[in-house]
Amino acid sequence: MSIYQKLLGDSFENLHPKLQERYSFQKDGVFQGKGTMTDIRGAKRWMYPFLLLLTRWKFIFPESGKNIPFEIKNVAYKRPDGMEEVKWERMFHFPQVTRRFHAFMTIDPARKVVKDYLGEPHLFYSDLLFTVTPEGGLRISSGSQKLILGKMEIPIPSMLKGNVEVAEGFDDQLQVFTIEVKINNRLLGNLMSYKGYFAEVDG
Repeated sequence: MSIYQKLLGDSFENLHPKLQERYSFQKDGVFQGKGTMTDIRGAKRWMYPFLLLLTRWKFIFPESGKNIPFEIKNVAYKRPDGMEEVKWERMFHFPQVTRRFHAFMTIDPARKVVKDYLGEPHLFYSDLLFTVTPEGGLRISSGSQKLILGKMEIPIPSMLKGNVEVAEGFDDQLQVFTIEVKINNRLLGNLMSYKGYFAEVDG
């Protein structure tokens, strides 16, 4: 069983069958997809230098665009300490540059959250709450967050958090996965958002 099956328990069976396939990693622990992000919106212009700096950690980025080619790769594996982990690699192919958004996920069964370490090397940490919608989609929202500085994890106050909302589904007519991601801050507004679609591809 994947970490997502363990986390969601019986509700995993209420996901759309294609989402069940995607999150159970039936193909040797790997899922790969290609598609298009129809709308990507970066933060306000004055934040561009700060977000550009974060790209060094393969984290969020400042660019905006329409109909941007997109790739995603998820790999499930066991770490040397025995913990099951899933690496997320997301690539956004803008005309002048390719931006990467990486994350590493494990679960905390006691708290029923996904532990999401963002960036490579890790720069931010966030609790993620996964729920299945009545339509069989997947909703993801963020909880507590921390800044990672070496071995230190510094809690981020609620006013400075990057609040995350994700909606993932499957379009039966087009036979593609759909995704919408919003990352915003209570004071600064939109930090990054994107939406679009992708289809599974062979490695």
